[in-house]
Amino acid sequence: MFTLVVIVVTAVLAGASPSGPPKVIVGGSPADTDTYPWAVALSSRATYGSARSGQFCGGTVIAPTKVLTAAHCMFDENGKRVDRPDLAVLQGRTDLRTTKGREVAVTGVYVNPRFEQSAIDGDWAVLTLADALDTDSAPIVAQGADVYAEGSAATVIGWGDTTGNGDYSSTLRQVTVPLISDTTCRTAYPGGPYGQYDPAGMVCAGERQGGKDACSADSGGPLLLDGTLAGIVSWGDGCAQARKPGVYTRVAAFARDIREAAGL
Repeated sequence: MFTLVVIVVTAVLAGASPSGPPKVIVGGSPADTDTYPWAVALSSRATYGSARSGQFCGGTVIAPTKVLTAAHCMFDENGKRVDRPDLAVLQGRTDLRTTKGREVAVTGVYVNPRFEQSAIDGDWAVLTLADALDTDSAPIVAQGADVYAEGSAATVIGWGDTTGNGDYSSTLRQVTVPLISDTTCRTAYPGGPYGQYDPAGMVCAGERQGGKDACSADSGGPLLLDGTLAGIVSWGDGCAQARKPGVYTRVAAFARDIREAAGL
């Protein structure tokens, strides 16, 4: 997720200056890439070092050579596009400390041309891979689909911070959180330094009392509703705080453009 807190944590993750404001799973449980074969980690060892395979964001395979992620993963905290020549995706690697699975170079990055860095609006990008991944692709929610009912159980997965204090996970984790009403999200994020919620392209999820959330380095990963890709980890105020739910890109608002960008 993209927040002021996450920017600071990213510097710790990288061991260098921040090069993208990523969001790990707080209050979750272990997961496995055998269950989520289309879940991938974005990697740049040149930027983030070799620990945890250089992971800094997440993504979802939507076609053999296409990965959907968050646009803000391609920018730094100053809104500048970051060039990572060694950018790659890791597929089938539940534990980032191993060499299991595949590591495939990214040869192209398509960022939503309407992405607004200052508002974190339209937060999606499609990556093109050098080689096809031999795995299932995640089903994407339909354009305009009315699937975001308040209280619906959503699953978020990622390799990010597990406490909100920079305790990054080396293994994939998952958490189930309820969708939050647009009214509640507008109240949580009315504007100002912690962002403004816009239901046209965003959806909120989290426990009212906090304790469960995506966090730093989970950015770009999937939010699933009944096994369908319905959201992308985007931003929020800190991690797992009471009355500060996580904010996700509303995939149904952009599904047509995403499919076109991916050639689907």
